[in-house]
Amino acid sequence: MTQTIWAESAILPEGWANGVALEIDESGHIQSISKNTAYQRGDKHSVIIPGITNVHSHAHQRAMAGLTEYSGGSNEGLADSFWSWRKIMYHYLARIEPDHLFHIASQLYLEMLKHGYTSVAEFQYLHHDIDASRYGNPAEMSLQCMQAAEQTGIGFTALPVLYLYGGFGSVEPLGAQKRFINDADSFCKIVEALQQASKSNTNVSVGIAPHSLRAVDNNLLRSVISNLGISNLAAVHIHIAEQLKEVEDCLSWSGRRPVDWLFDHFEVDSKWCLIHATHMDEKETRRMAESGCVAGLCPTTEANLGDGFFNMRQYNQQNGKWAIGSDSHISIDPVEELRWLEYGTRLLSHRRNVLLSAGRSHTGRSLLDASWQGGKLACGRKTGSIEVDYRADFIVLDTPHPRLYGRREDSLLDSWIFSGNQNLVRHVYVGGRQIIKDGRHINEERVAENFRRTLDQLAE
Repeated sequence: MTQTIWAESAILPEGWANGVALEIDESGHIQSISKNTAYQRGDKHSVIIPGITNVHSHAHQRAMAGLTEYSGGSNEGLADSFWSWRKIMYHYLARIEPDHLFHIASQLYLEMLKHGYTSVAEFQYLHHDIDASRYGNPAEMSLQCMQAAEQTGIGFTALPVLYLYGGFGSVEPLGAQKRFINDADSFCKIVEALQQASKSNTNVSVGIAPHSLRAVDNNLLRSVISNLGISNLAAVHIHIAEQLKEVEDCLSWSGRRPVDWLFDHFEVDSKWCLIHATHMDEKETRRMAESGCVAGLCPTTEANLGDGFFNMRQYNQQNGKWAIGSDSHISIDPVEELRWLEYGTRLLSHRRNVLLSAGRSHTGRSLLDASWQGGKLACGRKTGSIEVDYRADFIVLDTPHPRLYGRREDSLLDSWIFSGNQNLVRHVYVGGRQIIKDGRHINEERVAENFRRTLDQLAE
């Protein structure tokens, strides 16, 4: 049985259209689109736009957001930095069990939905039990995230993380990393279990995430990709060049910078999403843009960790593809990620409206267009566009709100992104189902109570 959603105005591939009626099939895909029609039946809204994909999430870190904002002084010779933060994070995640992760992820995904994320790519590396023993189901922890996504209603891309080493040159992993470790065979079993579990779920896709060049080696990654088959994967995500120390260590090990090393050894294309890529030279930036891969950018986390700022201006000028993620979840708002991306580029270039795309004059629209396109590629799912055969994932903005009142089309999008900090997402649909209504989720109180109970258990 199909359902109908009608909007006074909507963004279609050819541009803004009025009187848009969408017919959605039982699987959650758009079956047909009519324009310039009067309202006849179904849900009625003022303006609908595509939902946004969050291409980089570590769900377990939602539970510790805000708990590292104090100075611990030097840490084994390192001032407060990503590396000292990582030690705290490792200590925290050492206590997380499957039911904890389910409740943490449920709270996180609900918050994402309320702010306009309609799908998430979960970069999940907490594979084994607290003592590093294997669970009965090798995909246990990733399945907890998948089930949390199903409960809350968000679209989901499972990205189990391939992690075997503790540093460049196949260094032995740290004790704190014992829950992450898999060889090629055990990792492929995790992926295959997730593929089997998601076989009949049109709201889920499965890719892989080699954690970083320091956590895998050439032979391991080649073996995994060969065994699984690249065509059977939604996407391949990898952390890369996030920290200066990482770049220096890669140079010492190989004589090459991380992005150059990856491109020299693998055929990186639109199937790949390179997370952070913060520290690239001009040549690496050009290679990345020309490859068609997606840069997975997480400006609020990158700022929080002191990573640095992506070479966005050059990358954008060379038509590089990108999308956004919330990573450590110190912010769970696509508006803030997009705004940081533009404002950071303005601060570095001493210019305004820097990230305009070709043929556009509105910055908010340009940012959203890029994130919609990049999110689709990075998750291997038909999202980010209101067109036939795509997922019926939509945002309905609160157009009567004083910040948006009287704004139309691209000016409405500019005002959403650049005129304040209140959440102006009113309704959210995923696969044609209304998940958020008037800013609330039907299971909001129950999910929050379970999350609070989980935090109490972890504090003990």
